Amino acid sequence: MFPKYVLLTFLAVCACLVSGQSYEDKRCKCVCPSPAAVLNNTAGSDRKLYIANVPPNKCNCDGVILPRVGEEVKGREQEFCPRCECKYENRNTTIIKVVVIIVIWVIMLLVVYMGFLICLDPLINKRAKASYQEHTNEEDESSSVGPPLAAMGARGNVLNRVTHQQDKWKRQVREQRRNIYDRHTMLN
Repeated sequence: MFPKYVLLTFLAVCACLVSGQSYEDKRCKCVCPSPAAVLNNTAGSDRKLYIANVPPNKCNCDGVILPRVGEEVKGREQEFCPRCECKYENRNTTIIKVVVIIVIWVIMLLVVYMGFLICLDPLINKRAKASYQEHTNEEDESSSVGPPLAAMGARGNVLNRVTHQQDKWKRQVREQRRNIYDRHTMLN
């Protein structure tokens, strides 16, 4: 029941975000110097961004910028407009939203899987700690583990096989640490 409520909450949040905000797929983006830079004839680096929803043929200084700053640069349009860079942008926000939702789903699945593994770890380690014996090398391991492996194969218990693999991996890591930090040698 818990994942059902999480799913419903997630879908409600996504629906609110999508419906609460509206983005334009097509826009004209112009970067221009500050009008004061033209009026004072200073070489200032102040740039302003102007964004408007206009057709592609009106994506220029006359269609986007002059209606907004026309009074400030009156009579100096020929100096101001060549300094502006206008670009018409076309994007698909639906695809962006779908990709974001897929990424969130993958992250949620990984979190649920991690929670499952965290819950499963005590069950696996409970049995492993009761029958733990430290091994010094792999020859001793192969000779002393033979009968328990046969018993595990006969029973076919997945938990026992996972526990065995986990114990084997932990022994290998411990041996490798000992070799690297104590003996300063590498395993083959």
